[in-house]
Amino acid sequence: MDIIEVIRKRRSVRSYADKPVERDKIERLLEAARLAPSASNRQEWRFVVVTEPQRRAALAKAACRQQFVAQAPVVIAACAETDGHVMRCGQQSYPIDVAIAIDHLTLQAVAEGLGTCWIGAFHEDQAKEILGIPAEIRVVELLTVGYAAGPPSPLSRLPLDSIVRWETW
Repeated sequence: MDIIEVIRKRRSVRSYADKPVERDKIERLLEAARLAPSASNRQEWRFVVVTEPQRRAALAKAACRQQFVAQAPVVIAACAETDGHVMRCGQQSYPIDVAIAIDHLTLQAVAEGLGTCWIGAFHEDQAKEILGIPAEIRVVELLTVGYAAGPPSPLSRLPLDSIVRWETW
């Protein structure tokens, strides 16, 4: 599959089929994340893969009671083991680097026939407790993974001329 085709097919999936995701597919998703670039090659990302139904249900509660989190056969907690490195531009590196890794993972998921959804609405302290994550580790995002229950809805995006400036603003 051509990369632009993968990008065009990626959607946020919030309804999953009752079908487990094969371990080899999960490992390919994680390998795609592992290969992502990071600031100063720090590779601060860490991932907790959750397939156990009761733990997914607990994460759904921690994710503001979004029940599709429990429905997804896999939930990945995308974390950062960070020293708080700030890039020269003034941004902390770990949220950006973890986001890049997640994006690699979500695109690989499309190539594997899987759907994903980024979850930013969650209580980090609760997720840490459920997953036994140490206090110094940040949980940046949760990500649901599975086979979509139905076809995705159409994608709505602004046209290029609305978002791009050439040379100056």
